[in-house]
Amino acid sequence: MSAPDAEAPQGPWALSFDDVSVVRGGRLIWSEGTFDVPVGSITAIIGPSGSGKTTLLQAALGLLPVASGSIEVLGKPAGQATRSIGYVPQRYARAAGNAIRACDAVLLGLTGHRWGFGRASAAERDRVDEVLAALDAESFAQRRLCQLSGGQRQRIAIAEALVTAPPLLILDEPLTSLDVRNQRDIVGLLARIREQFGVTILVVAHDLNPLLGILDSAIYLLDGHAHFNTMDEVVDEHLLSHLYGTSIQVVHTPQGELYMRSI
Repeated sequence: MSAPDAEAPQGPWALSFDDVSVVRGGRLIWSEGTFDVPVGSITAIIGPSGSGKTTLLQAALGLLPVASGSIEVLGKPAGQATRSIGYVPQRYARAAGNAIRACDAVLLGLTGHRWGFGRASAAERDRVDEVLAALDAESFAQRRLCQLSGGQRQRIAIAEALVTAPPLLILDEPLTSLDVRNQRDIVGLLARIREQFGVTILVVAHDLNPLLGILDSAIYLLDGHAHFNTMDEVVDEHLLSHLYGTSIQVVHTPQGELYMRSI
């Protein structure tokens, strides 16, 4: 079965900020945000606590008006392409309700916007099965969310976000509270999703280390401004030390992988 029709990005940029500043509660959170996030990329949103990562997400989703400048998402003003964005909140299970079956939670990604109740169509259930299979979640699809491990719940959250075939997927701290094995599994899954579904992925991240192998670029909030660069430029000891306010060392492992540590 083919995926539902999704609104394709208009042009090479999934996200475009033009001299954006954001004010909240009368306080300037950050400003001078001018950058473009390429279609098909995996991009992290990073910065210390309180720097405005959640605010940036809300502005991109059209939930918070900008104080100046403009944001385009998938070629449209922020807020006008919401149905074309898959979003995974940080506390997914709490938002979805722990008693619901995993497969029904994913189905809500297709039917949750409807008014009233009605049976899902065969095509909709086929689409749910297709996405669950693609994310290796079939074996626990009939279980309730409260019965799932953290890694399994995260797969279901991603499946619900992907079931409408959005061209843009946004995940807010998807690795929080997961052990090292589940973190690795979810990171590998994100790489597969980019290839298999052709989506652009934005990931809010507290710890970059698990994601370094798949990231193309990062939006980073530094000195009250929003910046963007490729990971080759972002993984820099001076920049990261300035960003996090502590000495950061970038280590190259014998296998050629990068690892950051505080010293």
